[in-house]
Amino acid sequence: MLHSTGLFDIIHEDADLLVVHKPADLVCHPTKGDEYSSLISRARIYLQGAAARPVHSSDNPPIQQSSASPHLIHRLDRETSGLVLIAKNSVAARELGKIWETRAVRKEYRAIVHGHVAADQGIIDAPLGKDEASRVVIQDCVRADGNPAQTEFFVEKRFTAEAPFSLLRLHPLTGRKHQIRIHLAHLGHPIVGDKLYGGDPDLYLALVEKRLTDTQRARLILPNHALHASRIQFNWRGREYDFTALPEAAFAEFATSCNNCS
Repeated sequence: MLHSTGLFDIIHEDADLLVVHKPADLVCHPTKGDEYSSLISRARIYLQGAAARPVHSSDNPPIQQSSASPHLIHRLDRETSGLVLIAKNSVAARELGKIWETRAVRKEYRAIVHGHVAADQGIIDAPLGKDEASRVVIQDCVRADGNPAQTEFFVEKRFTAEAPFSLLRLHPLTGRKHQIRIHLAHLGHPIVGDKLYGGDPDLYLALVEKRLTDTQRARLILPNHALHASRIQFNWRGREYDFTALPEAAFAEFATSCNNCS
């Protein structure tokens, strides 16, 4: 990590690119909240201040930059923590956007799921589309006429029988909405704390409607779902980029809470 700004932790910064660690429970795009309620708004605040000071790049000498305009290259769900790339100008945004469109990016996630995943590794290949039976408008599901979607997984740790959870490393091979969360639920191992795909969508509605009870919170175990975007690799302008970020405290503490795992 390069440094923390109070708005977010910066993993990398140069004249064209800002790589940050988005905290859980922060949306990427603007909401009706204040200027601190979304990642893009916080990026604007940061860059407005950064225009008057040199950029301390992780691998270059300080660069004095003019005013910049942030462009999110990709997004994470509100409760998903981890790496997000932000272009500082439209030229960089177009170039990076093309890389994402061609899927020439390798993304890695960590997740803690319910149950012991039987296979040590595998690929979940299940098409995704709108869940027309759900009361939640944004909810998708596995359906035969959906868009192709594949997620590769590796089991990193299985907790004890008294703590039936698994820690997974995941590579989404496609980029569908909620893909990892839906695929893991389809596998029979929903992500810990997932209010939408954990088996009871009313948990999500209760959160949105601000009626989530202490009993429901206890069922969820964690305040945010246990999904973290931990690594991004890609080639840009003739250079290989490889960024990593460690999970937040709640995730890390849960993942290491069992000393005797197989």
